[in-house]
Amino acid sequence: MGVVAARSSCPLRLKRRLLLLLGLCSWTAALRGNDNSEALPESIPSAPGTLPHFMEEPDDAYIIKSNPIVLRCKAMPAMQIFFKCNGEWVHQNEHVSEESMDETTGLKVREVFINVTRQQVEDFHGPEDYWCQCVAWSHLGTSKSRKASVRIAYLRKNFEQDPQGKEVPIEGMIVLHCRPPEGVPAAEVEWLKNEEPIDSNLDENIDTRADHNLIIRQARLSDSGNYTCMAANIVAKRRSMSATVVVYVNGGWSSWTEWSNCNARCGRGWQKRSRTCTNPAPLNGGAFCEGMSVQKITCTSLCPVDGNWEVWSEWSVCSPECEHLRVRECIAPPPRNGGKYCEGLSQESENCTEGLCVQDIETASDIALYSGLGAAVIAVAVLVVAVTLYRRSQSEYGVDVIDSSALTGGFQTFNFKTVRQGNSLLLNSSMQPDLTVSRTYSGPICLQDPMDKELMTESSLFNPLSDIKVKVQSSFMVSLGVTERAEYHGKAHSGTFPHGNNRAFGTIQARNKATYIQNLSSISTTSELKTTAIFGHLGGRLVVPNTGVSLLIPHGAIPEESSWEIYLAITQKESSLQPEGTDVLLGPEVTCGPSDLSVSTPFALTIPHCAEVNSEHWNIHLKKRTQQGKWEEVMSVEEETTSCYCLLDPYACHILLNSFGTYALIGEPISDCAVRQLKVAVFGCLSCNSLDYNLRVYCMDNTPCAFQEVVSDEKLQGGQLLEEPKLLHFKGNTFSLQISVLDIPPFLWRIKPFTACQEVPFSRVWCSSQKPLHCAFSLERYTPATTQLSCKICVRQVKGHEQILQIQTSILENERETITFFAHDDSNFPAQMGPKAFKIPYSIRQRICATFDTPNAKGKDWQMLAQKTSINRNLSYFATQSSPSAVILDLWEARHQHDGDLDSLACALEEIGRTHSKISDITETEIEEPDFNYSRQNGL
Repeated sequence: MGVVAARSSCPLRLKRRLLLLLGLCSWTAALRGNDNSEALPESIPSAPGTLPHFMEEPDDAYIIKSNPIVLRCKAMPAMQIFFKCNGEWVHQNEHVSEESMDETTGLKVREVFINVTRQQVEDFHGPEDYWCQCVAWSHLGTSKSRKASVRIAYLRKNFEQDPQGKEVPIEGMIVLHCRPPEGVPAAEVEWLKNEEPIDSNLDENIDTRADHNLIIRQARLSDSGNYTCMAANIVAKRRSMSATVVVYVNGGWSSWTEWSNCNARCGRGWQKRSRTCTNPAPLNGGAFCEGMSVQKITCTSLCPVDGNWEVWSEWSVCSPECEHLRVRECIAPPPRNGGKYCEGLSQESENCTEGLCVQDIETASDIALYSGLGAAVIAVAVLVVAVTLYRRSQSEYGVDVIDSSALTGGFQTFNFKTVRQGNSLLLNSSMQPDLTVSRTYSGPICLQDPMDKELMTESSLFNPLSDIKVKVQSSFMVSLGVTERAEYHGKAHSGTFPHGNNRAFGTIQARNKATYIQNLSSISTTSELKTTAIFGHLGGRLVVPNTGVSLLIPHGAIPEESSWEIYLAITQKESSLQPEGTDVLLGPEVTCGPSDLSVSTPFALTIPHCAEVNSEHWNIHLKKRTQQGKWEEVMSVEEETTSCYCLLDPYACHILLNSFGTYALIGEPISDCAVRQLKVAVFGCLSCNSLDYNLRVYCMDNTPCAFQEVVSDEKLQGGQLLEEPKLLHFKGNTFSLQISVLDIPPFLWRIKPFTACQEVPFSRVWCSSQKPLHCAFSLERYTPATTQLSCKICVRQVKGHEQILQIQTSILENERETITFFAHDDSNFPAQMGPKAFKIPYSIRQRICATFDTPNAKGKDWQMLAQKTSINRNLSYFATQSSPSAVILDLWEARHQHDGDLDSLACALEEIGRTHSKISDITETEIEEPDFNYSRQNGL
């Protein structure tokens, strides 16, 4: 039986092997076909052995951009491994197979790779994600791996919800919501505070794990800041809009002070106590304390009763010394409640014998006393005579008494070279001065008005300095090696120096001073805001003093042998330009003319503005008034055009134009973050009532002309600037402006109830193009003896910027300290004609234009000159000019009319030369030097 059974099993084993070979042949033929339409068998005839075991299965993967991903599969034992994607077999040619032997078991190990591209995933349209699966065969059968999904990774740009700013009271809860952009895989969220990552593990008060939100359980002052939500996955990172969190503190009252003494010495009066809003003080816009800071109650004081004498008593019996006396007491009535004691003697004595009583002559002690007094009187008389004689003898020398306060005034040290002529003021006129040496005069040359103190009133004192010659040499000329030098000659007046400091200030002072300190009294109240001058072919500059408005006529703009009378004016009345909606007039309305003239080269018009320059918040337009009185738009500042050019600096706009007319800048706010800069100034003066003092707070555009108008009006009213003006950033967020007076001394000054704070609507501040906004406060002092005022002026925008002006002044004019302000040094030179109007000498200008107007293969043309002078926009305008470099230099002149920083221009030209010198050394090694190199040593 065993033999028969063995024989019957051999044909069965052979049959299984044949079936296995047939299955493998049909499976191989299907893989080698041109398409995957024929399905592979899910199993093949089994044979003795082990089913395949997957050592590595394909993982889920993401396709980043256009980079394909690799899926791998590894099984043991395995005769073949193939991938099936989305139910279809992957072609055999797309498989990469590796085969090895497991050293431990001796079984065959097979590893297979395939690539999946972005196009394959995008072309698949099914109910589920694109997937792939591994199928492995062994002698025993087949095994399938897990399904691995393949998805295209992305991260959208916009957040579904940005965090919003909050104002939270201290110890309140802060919740900032953030919903990141849609993405695959889902983005992970991280929070930043002031650009620094937040680690919730280091601060138990912060939780960032709740659905991407940021939770601060108890707000602290240190939690104020800008918060940003960061979302990131394997594709990209995205930033949300920043949310500003302000933790504010509401004010709290301190404890009451003790009750004061009753203010009435007699009868009914009052006593008071006070408290301050400092426990805590309001912070970050927190609410001020509610309630009264002072409490008063009535009181009654007992009236004082002054004492009075009773009648004299009878005279006493005559004493052995021949005297008798009488007494009285202060009991009719006696002093009570602090009353005065009786004045006079309580006892009197007199001789009771009518001179008949004889006594001994003075004793020896009396004689010694009288002798000493006589000697002292004689000594004093001798001393007085001696001092008098000495002073008379000294007066013959004519000693001058000089007020030492002059030494504390402003003075400068000057270096003068002595003139080659005699000096009548020398002590010995016969002595000839040494003319070969340079003498230095260093001393307190007072720059104040000499009328205040009678010091050095003779003009001959400064005669030795009458022929001063000061040479001003520009470092720019030195750097370019040019021999031309501008010489400025100043001749002293015959009067006292410096009587009228306008004469010598611009000559002797260093020219790189951009500003000078000017007193309020120097502003003329009757000056017309208009300047006129006659210009020729050489050009020049017109300036409206102390307004920031100027006009630059370039060299060659006016035809040769022609002279034009050109004027520059500012409209002082209300502007005819009425902005629409929330548009703002950002500066003065400026007129230059005559309007019928046209120039061959663009002129530069400078108009100050009050906008905080930011293209994301402002859209600024230039408008021109037509002859019919209507306003038409010329261009937008950010616009690319060849008709004109606008360059916007932080405080002024420089415009290149070809036609005269009336121009104005209009600002269109794009967002609530648009800022209009306001200058806040406080003036004060006594009112008709000698006990009242008026405070006037002005909020005006941050332009010089607006401030000059306020100063002129205040000078007419007798106002005095009490504190240096400050800058307020007023946002276009529809919140109003609050002006309040704080910390008034309660026992010295008082203000009417409910008048210490005034609120101005947003539209009145933002859209007003009329006169500067001002609020008036009236303070009353209790007694005329109060001459000092100390308080604070708070100007703030609700939920915005705040400025505090500390007032510390005397209300008496002779004791008041003068507050100075800064203005450009242009009041002495409203019109400059010819070369004096330009910072760059004409010869240097010609050489620069000749170099940069010619195209150069190395790139050293006018475009690089524009780049080095910070002109990076609308270069097509310069390309249409006959000399682009000349127009660029004209714009540089307009921007640097006050500082004249020629060194920076020289450095820019040197940098161009050095950069291309290095390039030429590499590419053209045989060239000895570059064709254009501004060197401080060699020049042009």
